[in-house]
Amino acid sequence: MNKSYKSSAAIIVLLAVICITSCKVSKDVKVPDTALPKAYRDTPADTVSIGALPWKSFFEDAELKNLITDALDHNYDLQVALKNIEAAELTLKQARLGDVPTLALQATVNTSRPSDNSLNGLSLNQYLTTKHIEDYTISASLSWEADIWGKIRSQKAVALASFLGTQEARKAVQTRIVSDVSKGYYNLLMLDTQLGIAKHNVLLNDSTLNIIQLQYASGQVTSLAVQQALAQKLTAAGLVPQFEQQIAIQENAIGILSGRLPGPVARDISLASIAVPEQLSTGMPATLLSRRPDVRQAELELYRANANVGYTKANMYPSLTITAQGGLDAFKASNWFNIPASLFGAVAGGIVQPLFAQKKLSTLYRIAKVNRDQTVIQFRQSVLVAYGEVSDALVKLDKLNQQQTLAAQRTTILQIATHNSQLLFKNGLATYLEVITAQGNVLQSELELATIKKDRLDATVDLYRSLGGGWN
Repeated sequence: MNKSYKSSAAIIVLLAVICITSCKVSKDVKVPDTALPKAYRDTPADTVSIGALPWKSFFEDAELKNLITDALDHNYDLQVALKNIEAAELTLKQARLGDVPTLALQATVNTSRPSDNSLNGLSLNQYLTTKHIEDYTISASLSWEADIWGKIRSQKAVALASFLGTQEARKAVQTRIVSDVSKGYYNLLMLDTQLGIAKHNVLLNDSTLNIIQLQYASGQVTSLAVQQALAQKLTAAGLVPQFEQQIAIQENAIGILSGRLPGPVARDISLASIAVPEQLSTGMPATLLSRRPDVRQAELELYRANANVGYTKANMYPSLTITAQGGLDAFKASNWFNIPASLFGAVAGGIVQPLFAQKKLSTLYRIAKVNRDQTVIQFRQSVLVAYGEVSDALVKLDKLNQQQTLAAQRTTILQIATHNSQLLFKNGLATYLEVITAQGNVLQSELELATIKKDRLDATVDLYRSLGGGWN
């Protein structure tokens, strides 16, 4: 008995050594070199990036910060992302137990009544003087698979990459929420401004219409002048409910982002009071690899694909399993716990080599390799998209700044022209058409100027998000 236990222990030690020195059957594909330049297009090299700023430091408006905080606390997409992290964490904890032996406890009671004419029946009648036999067993069984080819280690790596991927997915959701809420807030301020412009223009047109009506009553102009002035006033007045509708819809959208019923959004500042930063540092393009959640997620997908290739390849190699069982066994209940007479034990080791499984294992391995090649392509694409988004935001900021300068100059000129046309019209030195045209031009120019200002603010948000900001 002692020799048997010693030989079993020696086998277990030998197998443990084999497991420790186990080899890996697949070669990992490294993260491809992105070959990014040292600086973005038409931008000097910089080592500091606004993407590293927490969103509470990037945004200065208190009302906007409150809206973002509320959205991050109650947004349903973010809550789902957090649940995905929770599920992935449980999966990871389970995978980490892959190389721990399984242990089961079992208690059985069996009784059988063989035929009197069978060998078992004759033996029972002759030796035990009974027609049935009972068996009482209580045992503990243990099973352990040696990770010779790294299959279990690959399962752990798959679970870890998936867990980290869910964290990056949560970051990506948060950056989108921060971006959407801030853009929605700036859109509200723009609509407030445009609504004020439309109402002011209605009053301006109303004043002009009153003068033209007086001139018509005195026979100085025809009814055509009255009709055109009235149409101009109604055009401006029609913008008021249009902007009010857009304001309500935008407020509803922000409410839904915040996980609450649609309603008014508090704001106590105007679009003109928000300054657009003139200098925004971008840092080096290489920092996108570590800061952008979507790029990090694509990189983790490559790690997961590498591990999956290793797992599917290891399934094609022999698996070594060690089993052990021990407990109490007796054919009489009165002798069940008679120790040591009722003790029994068994140790076994087995190797299983898959030979023919309808090519399923090799097919799964080849599919895993194809999927890994796809992740490499997707990683390269994610880096290009990230670099392109930063470049687009930089171009928008530059060109919108130029557009705003020109639009502001044009608006100032048109405002002066409108004022002068009204003075000339009252003194009979300008026609009603000149007044109506001036008022229409200044309306469109003021609305466009508000739109450009909002687009500039959106571009700063786009640059911040594209540089990996918003998740911290």
